[in-house]
Amino acid sequence: MATIDWIIVGGYLLALVFLGWRDRGALRGSAGKIILGGRFLTLPAFIATLVTTWYGGILGVGEYTYRFGISNWFVFGLPYYLGAGAFAVFLAKRARKSEALTIPQRIQSAFGPRSSFLSAVLIFITTAPAAYLLILGILVQFFFGAQLWLGILLSALFSLFYVFLGGFRAVVRTDKLQFAFMFFGFFCLLAYLINDHGLWSFLSAALPETHTSFTGGQSMAYMAAWYVIAQGALVEPGFHQRCYAAKDASTARNGIMLSIGFWALFDFMTTICGLYAFALLPDLADPVMAFPALAQMTLPPAILGIFVTGLLSVVMSTIDSNSFIAATTYSHDIMAKLRKQTYSDTLRKDTIVGLVLSTIIALALSLVFDSVIDIWREIGSILAPALLIPVLLAFCGDKITRKNFSDREILAIMITGGGVSLIWILYAHLTPGGAYPFAQYPFISEPIFPGLYSSIALYLALHLRRGKLK
Repeated sequence: MATIDWIIVGGYLLALVFLGWRDRGALRGSAGKIILGGRFLTLPAFIATLVTTWYGGILGVGEYTYRFGISNWFVFGLPYYLGAGAFAVFLAKRARKSEALTIPQRIQSAFGPRSSFLSAVLIFITTAPAAYLLILGILVQFFFGAQLWLGILLSALFSLFYVFLGGFRAVVRTDKLQFAFMFFGFFCLLAYLINDHGLWSFLSAALPETHTSFTGGQSMAYMAAWYVIAQGALVEPGFHQRCYAAKDASTARNGIMLSIGFWALFDFMTTICGLYAFALLPDLADPVMAFPALAQMTLPPAILGIFVTGLLSVVMSTIDSNSFIAATTYSHDIMAKLRKQTYSDTLRKDTIVGLVLSTIIALALSLVFDSVIDIWREIGSILAPALLIPVLLAFCGDKITRKNFSDREILAIMITGGGVSLIWILYAHLTPGGAYPFAQYPFISEPIFPGLYSSIALYLALHLRRGKLK
């Protein structure tokens, strides 16, 4: 990179520190102030923070598009629009009106402390931003020449620093800046590519048939698994946190619907850029580097710096958000329960400890896994079966109370759903073949399916036992 590129990236990093410092002291005060910033999100702020934090896997998107073409939109685009839309329609207003601070708090108010505690542990572990630290470490390695482990470590420490300074308000303020960079960076890359090569005529002549197929050569079961995983948006802690932090229920619902439009626009740009990467760099050794390599080949100085900053923005916005959710889950929903006390003066200390622990977990996972897509797939395959039914029941209103489903029954549903999926995943990792059980039956082999089947079956059994079904 040229000197001007280093200046742009350095200026961006300094801006993040300044925005975090500006809200220093945000980790003091009431639970509502610390976790949600005082429920202050207006519509523009809501959109900026939701769009950026739910789109962290930029290198995974580039890799998938490079390998499978427009199938990327049908795997990482459309399913997630449907999941987000379902949240907007069915849960957004209810989430905001519930006045809850976290998902575990809502589950406790509906069912009891045991299921709430397990949900907190699951959220704490799964929101540790392992996939995104891996992505950021790869970017630091590619552009700045650091070793991967060092890039991951530096990325973790920097993200931890400015979240530590400013908490949720710093996350939102930095998301606004990152929103601008991520869109402008990819707009610049796409504009240069179209100007240099043209669009449809060039791509249609350069791409193989599989890259213009909606499956990209993948099985229908594999595709279906992502549509199920995407419905994990209903239990996505970031969605819930933003809705809880919105200034009112309409902001929450309208903000999600408008965010879907921004995700669609960004997906259009990233998918087209991924197709250009395959067309112009057909022998790329590592498809994960599709976007960085394409930008390095295409963009002049200064514009390259803007694009690199855009890539960093996409990833860092998700790291800081997930780290903060994990940290506040640890302090509010784990340690406060273990100490049998309400949020108190220990909150700030516990939140900082939670930040450090979640970062350590993320560092460990990012060094164990070598694929961003595998991390998404396996974490989503555990969290959705464990939490989907409890969260939906918790928001069904007064009809679903402890009288209808006991705390122990909800706990059993969570353990069954998440546990079965975990068994499938451990089997693949611990056996020589590396395949999930029942590989010949794809709608059983993919770990999310047996987990969901098990949790739904137990729910129906409990429902029937109470005479709910005639």
